[in-house]
Amino acid sequence: MSLAGQLLGLQLLIVLAVLLGVIAISLAQSTQTFERVEGRRALSAAESLAAMPVVRSLLPTAEPRQGSALPSVAESARTVSGSSFAILAKPDLTILTSPDNSKLGTPLALGSSAVREGRAWTGAVSMEGSTSLVAHVPVIDDGGTMVGIVAVGRQYPSVLERLGEAIPNLLTYLGVSLALGAACSLLLSRRIKRQTFGLEPGEIAGLVEHREAILHGVKEGVIALDPHERITVANKSAREFLELPEDCLGRTLEEMAMQKQLREDLTTEQPDPDRLVLVGERLVVLNRKPMRSHGRVIGSVTTLRDRTELSSLEKELGATRTTTDALRAQTHEFANQLHTISGLIQLGEYEEVVSFVSGVSLSRNRLSDDVTSRVHDPALAALLIAKTSLAGERVVTLQLDEDSHLGRVDEQLSRDLTTVVGNLVDNAMDAVTGTPEATVRVRLTEEADHVLVTVRDSGPGVAPEQMDDIFRRGFTTKAASGDGGRGFGLPLTRLVCLRRGGEVGVHNDNGAVFTARLQKRSPLA
Repeated sequence: MSLAGQLLGLQLLIVLAVLLGVIAISLAQSTQTFERVEGRRALSAAESLAAMPVVRSLLPTAEPRQGSALPSVAESARTVSGSSFAILAKPDLTILTSPDNSKLGTPLALGSSAVREGRAWTGAVSMEGSTSLVAHVPVIDDGGTMVGIVAVGRQYPSVLERLGEAIPNLLTYLGVSLALGAACSLLLSRRIKRQTFGLEPGEIAGLVEHREAILHGVKEGVIALDPHERITVANKSAREFLELPEDCLGRTLEEMAMQKQLREDLTTEQPDPDRLVLVGERLVVLNRKPMRSHGRVIGSVTTLRDRTELSSLEKELGATRTTTDALRAQTHEFANQLHTISGLIQLGEYEEVVSFVSGVSLSRNRLSDDVTSRVHDPALAALLIAKTSLAGERVVTLQLDEDSHLGRVDEQLSRDLTTVVGNLVDNAMDAVTGTPEATVRVRLTEEADHVLVTVRDSGPGVAPEQMDDIFRRGFTTKAASGDGGRGFGLPLTRLVCLRRGGEVGVHNDNGAVFTARLQKRSPLA
């Protein structure tokens, strides 16, 4: 059935239910009206009959089927009052007069009447299988003695009789209700169709099923928020990326105890596409768009793509580029040295050749020995040697402090130290490149339970208002590179330090001084 048909059918059922209720109430009201009106009429007739002098004088000596005065008086009272019967009985309940001669001499049914106590009473009495509304009045002589009982009553109308009286009104009510119900159903159906773009309930259910299948079938995360930052849509991938519980729908970001920075990313305007954010240890590409309806913003939808694997590949490529740059720098240096040797040989300065070669070898060995004698971890030592060659090409002096010392560490800590030292040295070299007497100093110290890394540069330092922002993901003071990858070195460094149970900080002392502390044993291990 169409939506209009369903609404109309439901409305008809409601109208019928209301009509049945009206019928029941009408029958109850009809019964109450009958008892009130007929009860007063019967009581009045009974009191009039009991007060007649002829009844009071003849009743004490009367017998059933003897005399016609009392039956005539009783029948006259019944006719005048319109009652079904008028009965006179002795105090012992023997019936003296009755429209039904078969009841003469039989006991009068009183029910719960209190007439034998000398009081008038009106109520329902069952008589031979039928129920009648009866008024009982005692007959009192001049001496105040009860000499008989007057019973005037009328049978209750049947249900069909009462229903027949109510049918005209009920038909009117039914017609008006059906007309109003049909009109309201049609108007409501048209309004709902406008709001649902003319779709039937089955079509709407199908669209919802398709939407759920699409949302939970895509690999990208999708999360939608209303203007009050309540989550209205969150597929499985989004819940995994943001570590949201299954029952997150309908709850606000504040209730989810979401990190302040991530909450800002999900709720603030995004001028540029493909914003890179750190969610835990994941690197996620975020795109946020506002949702509009009739020109009004009704929320926002954000897509999330995991870029962790791609970032790892980029890091490997970056390491390869660093090695290539170091090799290129060394190749350039060696080429110059070979040209010098070639020229000395052509000039016949053989002793100078030997002296020059010895000096070059001594310089290279001195650099290698200077690093490896203080840093016994091969990976970190190799990184520092490569960075030294790269720094020389950029006219930057990279020095390892003489009091640095670091023994061999486990593989996980070695990787974390390589990440931290590499990021801090790269940032320091970027800060001092192009400045006079550009210098970067690295200090590595090892304690019983932690390793301390200090990187100092001779650059302009960090502006006081940027001390907190530099560790925020996506923040950078460098020119945009166009790849969206700036502003993640220091946040990654901070993440690694926190994961190792340590911390990283910065202060200015004739340049920027970054200090990172890493626990030897990771709390997450």
